[in-house]
Amino acid sequence: MRHKVSQGLFPVLDHVSRLGTEVDLQDVFQRFTFDNTCLLVLGFDPNCLSVDLPELAYRMAFDEVEEAVFYRHIVPEIIWKIQKWLDIGEEKKLSRAMEIIDRFLYQCISLKQEEFRTQRTQIEQADQKKDEDFDLLTACMVQKEEAEMEMEGNEKKMDSYLKSDRYLRDIAFNFIAAGKDTVNAALTWLFWLIITHPLVEKRILEEIKVNFQAREDGNWRFFEVQELGKLVYLHAVICEALRLYPSVPFNHRVSIQPDTLPSGHHIDANTKVMVSLYSMGSMEEVWGHDCLEFKPERWISEQGGIIHVPSHKFIAFNTGPRSCLGQDLTFFQMKTIVTAILWNYHVQVVEGYPISPCLSVMLHMKHGLKVRVSKRSGV
Repeated sequence: MRHKVSQGLFPVLDHVSRLGTEVDLQDVFQRFTFDNTCLLVLGFDPNCLSVDLPELAYRMAFDEVEEAVFYRHIVPEIIWKIQKWLDIGEEKKLSRAMEIIDRFLYQCISLKQEEFRTQRTQIEQADQKKDEDFDLLTACMVQKEEAEMEMEGNEKKMDSYLKSDRYLRDIAFNFIAAGKDTVNAALTWLFWLIITHPLVEKRILEEIKVNFQAREDGNWRFFEVQELGKLVYLHAVICEALRLYPSVPFNHRVSIQPDTLPSGHHIDANTKVMVSLYSMGSMEEVWGHDCLEFKPERWISEQGGIIHVPSHKFIAFNTGPRSCLGQDLTFFQMKTIVTAILWNYHVQVVEGYPISPCLSVMLHMKHGLKVRVSKRSGV
């Protein structure tokens, strides 16, 4: 995170600030999270977030897959299956996009396997690697090797799928797909809310100033995980933004057998039930008469701490056994980026720029978020 902020995010913002040009903040965040997720999962930095803002085919392919998945949600199953059989329309786009993604992922897996073979000495040493050297592919390779060693001499053989590159590819694809867009969608709406509510921005800056001692590390201050935990108001701001604009705006479940929902509605077996997380965040019966207001204070107790709201009410991270594994990581990433940007830059939305949600499996802004950036005085 620190490396990507200092070597990726800051140079881009410095560049547009110096030139006085507009920049799409949503695109910047998409590039940031794609780079960061690839580093975490693959140990590879695509460097999408650089001053020249390069367009990489495999990054765009992930977006095309997302669009195709949404298309499957909104048309009858028979329609997209016919398109898949004929290799036309959205299914043709999906097929081509998956080919590009597979080439990228299998190349990364091959390089990582070669690196793993040449650098490995003892399995125990893999656990002693520096935090910044960690990536999910290496962890999976260590786990596979341990499992193979345990099964040596046993009649029971390791599942062929778990031994295959396809297994590593599936893990990599799922983690990248899950991690690259949820955080950037949340960041885009969060920054729009902050910079259009000057009093909220002022209070965040005051909280940063009060809680952190002046410690210079390079050209800006890096905040530790423990320090970020002190930012109660910023945590409330993030929760409020996710309440109004959850990154995943809808979800669905299919009933295994006939059931009666808590609302009293009866459903038959094999019935698709669509849940609108976006609508639930703006329902008066759930959040009260001020449900449409951006009001971070609703999350803060009289004692100054964060009020616990059950996940079935604040459902941005899902609920129950399917609760998001990356919730803590999401808050850490968002706090890191918000403090870094707000402390160093003043961001303004381009006057009259249209803001509306996009119909997608992720709650992106339809037209992006065009802003102007300037250095804060004294920074």
